Order: sequence, then C-alpha cells, then structure tokens
Amino acid sequence: MTSIVRHITFDCAEPHEPYALAEFWSQVLGHPVDPEDAPGDDEVGLEVPAGQPTLLFVRVREKKSLKNRVHLDLEPDRTRDEEVERVLALGATIVDDRRKPNGRGWAVCADPAGNEFCIEVGAAERAAILAREAASG
Repeated sequence: MTSIVRHITFDCAEPHEPYALAEFWSQVLGHPVDPEDAPGDDEVGLEVPAGQPTLLFVRVREKKSLKNRVHLDLEPDRTRDEEVERVLALGATIVDDRRKPNGRGWAVCADPAGNEFCIEVGAAERAAILAREAASG
C-alpha cells in the first residue's frame, strides 16, 4: 500500500493570518478558499479539483527561521515575466532572480508570510526557447 499527498501545508505565524494567506494563494492559483473556512480560523484550505492536494494554511506560534526545505514550482499559463509581475502586484516579493537573458531560468519569490516559491517558464514559452536553441544549432 502507498500514500497520497492530501495537503501541502503552510505554517502561518503572527502577524500573518491563515485566511489572508489562503486568499493570496487563491488569487495566484485560481482556486477559491474553501467555503467552510472563515477569517480567524486556525486552519484554512483552498478548494481544489478532486485528486489534487489541497493547500492548507495553519496557524503556528513559531516564526520561520530558515530557508524552506520544500517549495512550490509554478508553471504559468502566460509568460514567466508576466506571472512574476502579477504575483508581485498581489503582494509577493522577489527573493532571488535567476532569470537568464536567453529566456531560461526562474524567479524565486516569497508570499506575504515569507514562504518561498519559484515561477518557471510556461509550456509555450519553454517550447519557444527550445525551438530557438535548436535553430541556432
């Protein structure tokens, strides 16, 4: 027998609220906050399609002290740079910009609570990069 990933859990320490962080990720990923959850709850999840793990935001006492050991890599449905600008407007920050002039690379961002995630190139953008590289030999 095996296990499945049910939740990907984000710790939320003061001054960050689980519901507010869920709202941020709801806007990033396009999945609504679970209608059974409310502001002030200690655990708040996103409503996702069946078979996908839920992002869960849980109130904790201790603040983040080290770099994330696990993070999400996002593949946008637009260009990587457009997605970076969109999440920055939602409240994210850039932690490390690893974008390269040839179009490869990624941006390491942090959500409002400091949880790191990466924005990579999307499928169409990746295909265009590969085609350019193949044509140039």
